[in-house]
Amino acid sequence: MQVINAPELVQWLADASRPQPVLLDVREGWEVQTCAMPGITHIPMGQIPARAGELDEDADIVCICHHGARSMQVASFLERQGFAKVYNLTGGVHAWAEQVDPAMPKY
Repeated sequence: MQVINAPELVQWLADASRPQPVLLDVREGWEVQTCAMPGITHIPMGQIPARAGELDEDADIVCICHHGARSMQVASFLERQGFAKVYNLTGGVHAWAEQVDPAMPKY
């Protein structure tokens, strides 16, 4: 698993020469309703084992949660399932709100 921080992810998303990653938000539904980054794919952490087949094993996948702990667990799980290009967003949506989008609600 690789790690990526919020400013690095912004650069990646803005780079038209790079394939865009899947932004896999693994938080609970109420958390996503509170605040979410644009363009996410939402699969709560507890549903990942049953729904991992919905994800492209060859895609770059950035796992996202509130602060980065749950997404790190999901990223590790996906790697064990054969996903090769998995990233964990360090600091999660909280870091995104702090460093990229100060208008985003925090909780």
